[in-house]
Amino acid sequence: MDSDNKGKQNGFIKALSYLSHVGITIIACVAVGILLGRFLDSLLSTTPWLLIVCALLGIGAAIKSICDIGSSNKF
Repeated sequence: MDSDNKGKQNGFIKALSYLSHVGITIIACVAVGILLGRFLDSLLSTTPWLLIVCALLGIGAAIKSICDIGSSNKF
């Protein structure tokens, strides 16, 4: 009975770590894109065009990363 509870608990912890990994990946990719876009906009005076482009690239990178995480067999 104890081993069954430990198995359920390990499965819950793995699922929780998977979800937090996905969330952090999305936030990091989008944040880097936005910060890079704002920096380049201020440097080159192209407001808001590079912000929009880099934000979209960040969103694309997040989607690709999530697809890569989903296709890996680590979890």
